[in-house]
Amino acid sequence: MSLVKEKKQDIINNFKKSDNDTGSPEVQVALLTGRIEQLMEHFKKHKKDNHSRRGLLMLVNKRRKLLAYLKSGDRERYQNVISKLGLRK
Repeated sequence: MSLVKEKKQDIINNFKKSDNDTGSPEVQVALLTGRIEQLMEHFKKHKKDNHSRRGLLMLVNKRRKLLAYLKSGDRERYQNVISKLGLRK
């Protein structure tokens, strides 16, 4: 269950810093957030799917680490990503 190609490209276009940017922390966090939201919808239907729940926890932890990296390096970029994705207050 990965993101649809068009949706993934749209996310990359919204968060990229340059034309060839696909690996910056902002893009990675946005892609992980899209995948997490997709899994949350899956769990509304399949409540007992514990194997996928483990994968969800790994994605959430990976996103948390990337956000911590952004926060320690550049607060402005961190705030920009948080506000665009609506993750925190």
